[in-house]
Amino acid sequence: MEIGFDAKRLFNNFTGLGNYSRFVVQALLEFERNENLILFSPKTAKRDHPDVKPIATAPQVQIVTPPAIYRWTKTTSLWRSFGIGGSKEASQLDVFHGLSQELPSGLPSRVKKVVTVHDLIFLRFPELYSRIDARIYTHKVAKACKDADVVVAISQQTARDVMSFLGTAESKISVIYQGTHPQFTTSVTREQIVSTRKKWKLPEDYVLTVGTVEPRKNMVTAVRALAKMLPDVRPALVIVGRETAYKQTVAKEAETLGVSDQVIFLHNVPFADLPSLYQGATLFVYPSLFEGFGIPIVEALQSGVPVVTSTGSCFSEAGGSGALYADPADADELASKMQDVLTQPSLRTRMINEGKEHVRKFTPQMIAADLMKVYSS
Repeated sequence: MEIGFDAKRLFNNFTGLGNYSRFVVQALLEFERNENLILFSPKTAKRDHPDVKPIATAPQVQIVTPPAIYRWTKTTSLWRSFGIGGSKEASQLDVFHGLSQELPSGLPSRVKKVVTVHDLIFLRFPELYSRIDARIYTHKVAKACKDADVVVAISQQTARDVMSFLGTAESKISVIYQGTHPQFTTSVTREQIVSTRKKWKLPEDYVLTVGTVEPRKNMVTAVRALAKMLPDVRPALVIVGRETAYKQTVAKEAETLGVSDQVIFLHNVPFADLPSLYQGATLFVYPSLFEGFGIPIVEALQSGVPVVTSTGSCFSEAGGSGALYADPADADELASKMQDVLTQPSLRTRMINEGKEHVRKFTPQMIAADLMKVYSS
């Protein structure tokens, strides 16, 4: 089978959508070795990146970039949207998979089209986006879902949103969960944990949360919960993620509640440091208001760290029965759940064991098999 992919994010993005794209292609390369994979990307300058090179050099992979005219006129984005469909390589495909919520126009009618939808947060929370960005994102995903033969949703929550916001038929949607970067499934040494902790000047006992410091992540509630915990139990709260103006709101709340010395912000953390930060944590807390999936929850579970997260949305899909759940608007409930984990060793052990069992459903082998069922159908 000849399977094409929109690989822009695979080659050029090293966070969410890029990680997902590489995970999918790498899983297929490892467990479905008889398929030919064609990667379409407007630029591939980072093909020697250690996360990209094993994919780019695989014998089953062909890389397709824009003809010279697009590069000379600096219109490679137009090629991605309108030029791929008319290319010689596209005419040979059996399936084309848009990995990041969009599909190119003009693909041959014989080519089956699949698109992955990660979330529709720009429709649920439009106030978090500029009006023009929200319109562009909405147009692209709506068109892709209309044109696709199959829509892959990364969670049941996203599937419900695709049906509700875009009117896509349930019969057209397949839920296939996403996995995490391989580095989260590997145990780091105690020495690595200590070294990373010293590098970032962290205490030995800390609660971790990971994600862009923005209102939707609801880190103010985590700070309020921290302040409500008993002083002799209260750990430091380490917030890892890209900084936005919301950081000042979080910092001000910590100062008002008298816990600013126990709230630590880390920005621009190298990806390579994350496994040590996760595995060195006593607890992972994720009080987000809404997610398409919540990949940091899975990263924490794979790291052997107990998780307390939010009720509602997709959180139980990511966290499973091993996590604890609290109303994201209720700091008292969140504090109580956090304190239970920190003071009850048997509960902590059970959560870790159940979490490790739960994340088995996010293995590359299972996800590759599920995708091949979609492609073959």
